[in-house]
Amino acid sequence: MAKNDQVTVFIDEKKLSEATMRFATHEIELRCGKTGGIAEAEKREGDMKTPFGKYKLKQVFYRADKVEKPKTILPVSEITPDMGWCDDPADPAYNTLIKKPYAASHEDMYREDDVYDIVVEISHNDNPPVPGLGSAVFLHLMRPEKTGTAGCLAFTHENLRFLLDNVTKDTVIEIRPKPAPSAGIA
Repeated sequence: MAKNDQVTVFIDEKKLSEATMRFATHEIELRCGKTGGIAEAEKREGDMKTPFGKYKLKQVFYRADKVEKPKTILPVSEITPDMGWCDDPADPAYNTLIKKPYAASHEDMYREDDVYDIVVEISHNDNPPVPGLGSAVFLHLMRPEKTGTAGCLAFTHENLRFLLDNVTKDTVIEIRPKPAPSAGIA
């Protein structure tokens, strides 16, 4: 399969946490925020919504003690026990990788579950981060029970590896509402 620069994710507003990704000739089921999607400018910290918009895939983090290094053209780094991601809008490091221990509120990147065994940072609210407009919006692994996320996109292990193996350094992921079904012509 040829590498691909465009990924489109459609969030089903009627099923909230369910989404579909179209990538090349593949259609992949995934999970999004527990309360669906929202316009990027309306995204708020803790709202459990996935922001609509176009985002670059920036870098990949993975747990070397649990999974093989992803094969991808993107930069790849091992997740270590001292890694976190600041989610405190009042902190100057908001929506950036931090080193633990860290006083402000943060996500633990080195998790006990498998959700962050592979994580892809996207360009949501990053240049520069605007306090309160959402942090740690990642692509990551899906929970076994296939539940919605806190705002990220969650993939099966196989599908996230497939995506990473077939992206280019210019790949953009576009997240948008699922279009309404077309009415038949009478």
